[in-house]
Amino acid sequence: MSLSTLPLSYCTNVHPGKTVAEVTAKLWEHTVPARQKLGQKIAAGLWLAASVIEELQQTPAMMAEIQQVLADGDLVCYTLNAFPYGDFHRERVKENVYLPDWSNPERTRYTKACARTLAQLMPVGVEGSLSTVPLGFKGFEQPADFRSQCVRQLLELADDLDQLHDETGQVIRLAIEPEPCCVLETTPEALSFFDQLFAVAEEQQKLDVAQRHLGLCYDVCHQAVEFEAIGESIQQINQAGIRINKMHLTCAIQLRDPGARESARQQLSNFVEPRYLHQVFARNAQGRLAHRLDLTHELCAHPDEPFRSADAWRIHFHVPVHCEQLGELETTRSELKQGIAAAAMLDYAPHLEVETYTWGVMPGEKPATLSEGLVSELSATADLISAQRAMDAASGAAPENPVSE
Repeated sequence: MSLSTLPLSYCTNVHPGKTVAEVTAKLWEHTVPARQKLGQKIAAGLWLAASVIEELQQTPAMMAEIQQVLADGDLVCYTLNAFPYGDFHRERVKENVYLPDWSNPERTRYTKACARTLAQLMPVGVEGSLSTVPLGFKGFEQPADFRSQCVRQLLELADDLDQLHDETGQVIRLAIEPEPCCVLETTPEALSFFDQLFAVAEEQQKLDVAQRHLGLCYDVCHQAVEFEAIGESIQQINQAGIRINKMHLTCAIQLRDPGARESARQQLSNFVEPRYLHQVFARNAQGRLAHRLDLTHELCAHPDEPFRSADAWRIHFHVPVHCEQLGELETTRSELKQGIAAAAMLDYAPHLEVETYTWGVMPGEKPATLSEGLVSELSATADLISAQRAMDAASGAAPENPVSE
């Protein structure tokens, strides 16, 4: 049993970063003050948009600017968020965040470049990870051989990551992130795709390479929105021989008994916003699910069947992970605790990262500075991890993945 002893990571997609200068400025403005207030080392889970990667490729000397802020700010970086390709903070992102998809060679090119960038940023002796899109978005039209195209691109990436390991000694693993309403959204869909992926890899005598470098990013919020049993889900993935290379420690919104609680639905309506998708899932007493692609004022004000009679709704809106209640609304923090406990039962240690990217669009009263919000999240999550580690220690489990100092 294990939990990563690397510094807890915080994903920097929470703030804009279309240039190297903007990335470093935001690290100084938000991430470094958070580390200082916490009084302990944290990791910057960098989001480097395609425009930033292109700038680094055109002017390699600029890599030193990112390396310098990590060193001077006493930060470590062992993971990148290679999911959002373009401007993640433009006025409307929504379903465009899934483009380019994994059938597109541009997604492969970008991810290869992210891997080579991470190899220059991560500490020696520490493995790296890259989270990425769940192949594509179900709402887009796709060819009949879409998944086969994705398999080809992913195996090409695995070859490149294997070559990168030969060149640098650095092990970097891809983490495909299932998400509601995407090509991979449920645990069974992820298992089915990896069956296909590994079968093709075995035919090409690349199974070892594929299993070493290709796995999942398990976002607890996403699977909680699907009303999956988190512990069972993680156990199924492990039993299938699929590695969880990264875990996003995240919480969704939950609304119980929505039909009878108009004031709670009115509060939920405040979370309607134009930038990101907020998929809504409803579950009835028999366990059947219904969903809407996005949260709307109309759904909150006048829910129709089966939403009106549902036992509960869960909404893909990443909310602060230290909160169990948001006024009349709940969060899925109990599922987060289940995820941490399930990760501790694995015989390897996934990277652990807090990824609340929605501070800028969240309604209601907020901390005076973003760094204060980060501190609250990181501190509370570190406490959950420490409590789990204490349980592991009592059972004789040894920690894995110590960070190189």
